[in-house]
Amino acid sequence: MEPSAPFQEIQIPLPEPVHGLSQVRGVMGVPEWWPTGERVAVVFAHGGGSDLDDPLIVAVCRALTARSFLTLRFNFPFAEAGMRSSADSPSVLERGYRAALAAIGRDPSALPARLFLGGIGLGAKAAASLAADPVHVDGLFLLGFPLHPQDKPDHADPEALFRTTSPMLFVQGERDRRCDGAALRKALRRVGAPMELYDVAEADSNFRVPRRSTRTNEEIHAEVFGVLANWMARRLRA
Repeated sequence: MEPSAPFQEIQIPLPEPVHGLSQVRGVMGVPEWWPTGERVAVVFAHGGGSDLDDPLIVAVCRALTARSFLTLRFNFPFAEAGMRSSADSPSVLERGYRAALAAIGRDPSALPARLFLGGIGLGAKAAASLAADPVHVDGLFLLGFPLHPQDKPDHADPEALFRTTSPMLFVQGERDRRCDGAALRKALRRVGAPMELYDVAEADSNFRVPRRSTRTNEEIHAEVFGVLANWMARRLRA
C-alpha cells in the first residue's frame, strides 16, 4: 500500500450476490508508512439510515488514520443498492461485515497486528453479532447500539452482548430512543467481558443534536472521536 494515497476507494467482493450485487464499495484510510509500527486496523460499519459517507464515520476514520490507524468504512449491500435496511437480513449484514474484514487482510504482507471492530446503530449490532461468533478482536466499539425497538425498552434484545468476550465500548446519545439508559445499564450488569459506557449529552441515536442546542454536530464528532481514541489507546496498552 502506497503512503502517497492515504484514502483509497476499493471494491469489496461479496461471498455471494445480494440484490444483484457482487461487490460493495469501501474506503480504506492508509496511514503513512503502513505497515510499519503497531499495525492497528479499525473497521467501521454504518447505520440503517445511512451509508459509508455518514459524516461521523468519515470524521472519525480520517482522525484515526491521521493517528496511524488503518481504517475501513464500507457499505452494507442494502446501502449499495439504495434500498431500506430491512432488505438485508442479519445473516446478510454479517456476511457483508466478514467481506470487509477479508478486504483488510487482502495483502498478506500488510496484515494488521491488532484489530478493532464497530459501527453505529445497525452497524454496531452487526459488529456485536460478528464478535459473538466469535471473531477475536482487541476491542468492539458500539455507537448508538439499538438495544430495543424505538420507545420500547421492555423489548430489549441484548443476547449478542452476553456471548461477546472482547472488550466493549458503548457510546450512547442521551436522546437515543432505541437504547434507554436504564435498560442498557441493566443489561450490561450481565455482560462478562470488560466494558465501558459513555453518554453523549443532547445527542440522538445518530449523534445529532437539536437545533436549540448550543453544541454543533462537529463538536459531537470530536467528542466521540476523543472517547474512542482514548479507549483504543488503553486497550492497546492492556
